[in-house]
Amino acid sequence: QVQLVESGGGLVQAGGSLRLSCAASGRTFSSYAMGWFRQAPGKESEFVAAITRSGTLFYTESVKGRFTIAADNAKNTVYLQMNSLKPEDTAVYYCTIRWDSGTYYPARQDEYNYWGQGTQVTVSS
Repeated sequence: QVQLVESGGGLVQAGGSLRLSCAASGRTFSSYAMGWFRQAPGKESEFVAAITRSGTLFYTESVKGRFTIAADNAKNTVYLQMNSLKPEDTAVYYCTIRWDSGTYYPARQDEYNYWGQGTQVTVSS
C-alpha cells in the first residue's frame, strides 16, 4: 500500500508563490515517476508537471516558466514550486506516482498507480 500526502496549498494573491510538497510512504522503491495534476471547479482534471527518477521533466504549456517540479528521491518527496500564480491556477492539486518504466505518457491519468487526496490552491485577483 502506498500513501501520498500533499501539503503546501493555500490562498495567495495573483503574482504570488506557493510550494507544494508530496511525501510518499509505503512501497516507494523503484518508482519511475511522480507528478501533479489539478482540477478546477467544473473542469476536467489537467496534467501539470511530472518528473522521472532519472530527472526528466514534463510540464503542461500553461505553467512553463512559472512552475518547477523537483524530487528528493531519498525522501520519496516531490515538490511543485509555483511562481507568478494566476487566478486560473486555482484548483485542487493532486500528487501521483507511477512504477512502470515502459512507454510513458505523463499527461495521461491512467499512466499512474496511486493518487493523493489533493490540496487546494486558490489564487485571488
